[in-house]
Amino acid sequence: MPDYRRNRVPGGTYFFTVNLLERNRSLLTDNIELLRNAVRTTRRNKPFHIDAWVVLPDHMHCIWTLPEGDADYAARWKAIKIAFSKALPHTESLSAVRLAKGERGIWQRRYWEHTIRDERDYAAHMDYVHINPVKHGHVARVADWPYSSFHRLLVAGVYAPDWAGGNDEVLATGEHS
Repeated sequence: MPDYRRNRVPGGTYFFTVNLLERNRSLLTDNIELLRNAVRTTRRNKPFHIDAWVVLPDHMHCIWTLPEGDADYAARWKAIKIAFSKALPHTESLSAVRLAKGERGIWQRRYWEHTIRDERDYAAHMDYVHINPVKHGHVARVADWPYSSFHRLLVAGVYAPDWAGGNDEVLATGEHS
């Protein structure tokens, strides 16, 4: 059996990638309000700061900072996944294993987590989160993707309106100068 080890830093900042089980579906963007409600409900019960978030049709990337003394991001992801899943009608196909365990066939069981190490790592992951809609061919300019914290960060002056609007260097590396 695999031994999954997670780095847990109380009050830490983390980058996540969370995928749908069926990567050809667009459940996340088709049901964006259900996802937003799941996140809101979870944040009321177990607060965390959203540094960055982008929702694509079949996966999402985000950066969270947890409250001081708290490293339990796993409980937060579990709550978000459960709340979103419960809000959806049962239309997915289920494997025998998932059926036997009483699971839905919506999410991949695991997710990618990375503990942010320093300011450079933070900046690189912030850029990676926001460039993803362009990287995956959903839009030509980051500003054109509606399901992204880019818009909030644009207003805050973190990014310029034309950031990564076809900039080959940013597209290739996920970083900007």
